[in-house]
Amino acid sequence: MASGVSVEILDLRHFAAPVLRPVLEVEGELWKQRLHWDYRNSTRLLMQYLDSHMLPGYAALEDGRVTGYAFCVYEENKAVIGDVFAMPAGRTETASWAHPHGGPAHEIERTLLRHLFETLLNSPQLDRIESQLLLHAAGSHTATFRDAGFQIFRRLFMVRPLLDGPWTEPHVSLPGNLELRGWHDEDLTPAGRLISEAYRNHPDSQINDQYRSVHGSMRFLHNIVRYAGCGVFSPQVSHVVVERHSRELVALLLGSRVSPQSGHITQICVHPEYRRQGLARALLSLAAFGFARQGATEISLTVTEANNHAVELYRSEGYDCAHIFDAAVWLRDEIA
Repeated sequence: MASGVSVEILDLRHFAAPVLRPVLEVEGELWKQRLHWDYRNSTRLLMQYLDSHMLPGYAALEDGRVTGYAFCVYEENKAVIGDVFAMPAGRTETASWAHPHGGPAHEIERTLLRHLFETLLNSPQLDRIESQLLLHAAGSHTATFRDAGFQIFRRLFMVRPLLDGPWTEPHVSLPGNLELRGWHDEDLTPAGRLISEAYRNHPDSQINDQYRSVHGSMRFLHNIVRYAGCGVFSPQVSHVVVERHSRELVALLLGSRVSPQSGHITQICVHPEYRRQGLARALLSLAAFGFARQGATEISLTVTEANNHAVELYRSEGYDCAHIFDAAVWLRDEIA
């Protein structure tokens, strides 16, 4: 383990938020350095759950001090692994995402994950486990997940700089039967319908099963729009494309501010019947303009590496891959 120091793994519910604050602060710095994300809102939310002593997970204890943690959340018959992180030794060790195959912090994270897997895989009510550890570079914990029976999907964190102003609002030309407008609160239900259609048989629906149903898609949208699940939702950069006669949504883009300098596209999708008409490109241009007008200096998004068409579109719009991370999925019925 870590340089001969004994590490004890204990139930996370034994600990209150103040005990984990030093670990969360170090992790927040790494989110800022690596992804330019302000992690403080996530830290505050996590500390509220910790103080309730109801968050499932494990903590790593060295010399009586918490130096790492991992947690999950339950959603009916599914568990989502929310995070794993261990404090770099003496704060001098480089973060584990920079050294994916070694170091004391990496070893502690691996031990925490194994404890979490043991609990989850032996929970008979669970038939699915998902995880997307955005902070950790692809390969960091791939072997640990695969050894436990997970399937791995590589995802790209892509960034476009917004320093090439001055910016003028892009002219959007749509087919006559479509209209563009800003996001409205009442769009949640039709947006749920659109997402479930757009992701039918899509690789991302293998990674996140919420995309497979209207109900699941609406839960995803509520988390993004109303509960700051990914930064602070920005209605000013969020747009939908509507079919004039049916009034159904056929495309949408949602954006959030993840730090003063960074905007993030939390969702972009187009109904299969309306693809190849330039809708996604138009929405991306509007988002870039909107974030630049807010003072952001960059805009980011995530995409599954296997989604070649989307990756090519984003590259053509000025996005470059800044980071690669793993998504992992475990299914009980696929275990022999």
